Amino acid sequence: MHERSSVAELAGTLKNELDRYPPGGKLPSSRALVERFKVSPVTVSRAVGQLVAEGLVETRPGAGAFRTRPPRTAPAPAGDTSWQEVALSADGAADLVPRSVDATGVTVSLAVPPPGVIEFNGGYLHPSLQPERAMSEALARAGRRPGAWGRPPLEGLPELREWFARTVGGTVTAAEVLVGGGGQAGLTTALRALAPPGAPVLVESPTYPGMLAIARSAGLRPVPVPVDRDGVRPALLADAFRATGARVFVCQPLFQNPTGAVLAPERRVQMLRIARDAGAFVVEDDYVRRLAHADAGPLPRPLIADDQDGVVVHVSSLTKATSPSFRVSALIARGPALNRLRAIQIVDAFFVPRPLQEAALELVGSPAWPRHLRTLATELKARRDTLTTALTARLPALALPHIPSGGYHLWLRLPDATDESALTAAALRAGVALTPGQPYFSAEPPAPFLRLSFAAVAGAEEITEGVRRLGAACEEVLTR
Repeated sequence: MHERSSVAELAGTLKNELDRYPPGGKLPSSRALVERFKVSPVTVSRAVGQLVAEGLVETRPGAGAFRTRPPRTAPAPAGDTSWQEVALSADGAADLVPRSVDATGVTVSLAVPPPGVIEFNGGYLHPSLQPERAMSEALARAGRRPGAWGRPPLEGLPELREWFARTVGGTVTAAEVLVGGGGQAGLTTALRALAPPGAPVLVESPTYPGMLAIARSAGLRPVPVPVDRDGVRPALLADAFRATGARVFVCQPLFQNPTGAVLAPERRVQMLRIARDAGAFVVEDDYVRRLAHADAGPLPRPLIADDQDGVVVHVSSLTKATSPSFRVSALIARGPALNRLRAIQIVDAFFVPRPLQEAALELVGSPAWPRHLRTLATELKARRDTLTTALTARLPALALPHIPSGGYHLWLRLPDATDESALTAAALRAGVALTPGQPYFSAEPPAPFLRLSFAAVAGAEEITEGVRRLGAACEEVLTR
């Protein structure tokens, strides 16, 4: 059981036992809880902290933890917020795109499943895969740097911009790099900068639900362009530009989410030419370049490394290879577009906190960084192989069109007429959290799909058990 589950279970147990103590009554000491539940002092501290955050417990330095006394005053009556439905919808003009924002496609990979549920829907590395020690040491060293807590340059620390430029390669320079607060923030800035509200934006189909949510929240109209195992199909991309007049295409050329496809070399050239002829930008979401598997071989360069005309706007991040809280990214562009991206990023967030930028520099400059990437490549390959082997043996009805050599998930084709919602619900009852395929499509899906992540689970045993539980859910739903 990993630490997060232990904390949640202990917090739940303590919450259920709070009625044993009168308001203001003292809870058992940390030492007593450690001995009783056979957990670490850190687990006890975090569990009690969770109850404090919920307002159920209060701590007193040197005295211990106590059950919170109920407030003596009656709560204020609930207000009437129904007027907001009109205010949030009325615009004085016909809306081209609904103004409501649907974040469910994003939260499915951010939500923490209940204790005991295997996390096949996670979008980040399991704590055992994260370089926690290296990050902690980097943050400690960063905090001691002269000026570490001062205001950084608005574009980012020069040394960090130089590092990102060097890792991208080609003719990219540090002057073309903006340091941002994560890949999601970079994509948001890019779409706001490059397309006006109401405009169409071309997207891969299927594609990352978080990007679809960004587009819709910016008032844009996502238009799907199908992909196959070699990436986006150039002829259909050209047709989409002609039919819509779009000026932006968002893609993931390397280990595409969710298919895992890598854009074929000949298609890279065609795609850039098609976009240039259409007078359009290509937003390159290079989100998992650092999550290549041990058998991946040499990776193609980012698209922007081969683009001299400012067609490509590049987004990459350190988050996927480190921790969901290590939100440091690069936004790279050339020409007037760079000035607009810079202005929007400054208006939205001012700058990325300097201590985090300094920590990023410390991390990527340490010997621990290449060691971590090598270990991660080996571990991800082993997990991918464990999952594919288990699926092939137990669930041959779930087709696996492509086995990627990078990233952290598999994209499965379900039998025709499968009810994705019913399967997801049955799997959760069986103790495994899944990601249905429908949110990955901006229009009607051509078939039912399922995405399984192998990075957020504890290891091989949990993967095998997760497939067994998924099998039980499939028996319930697919045999109806």
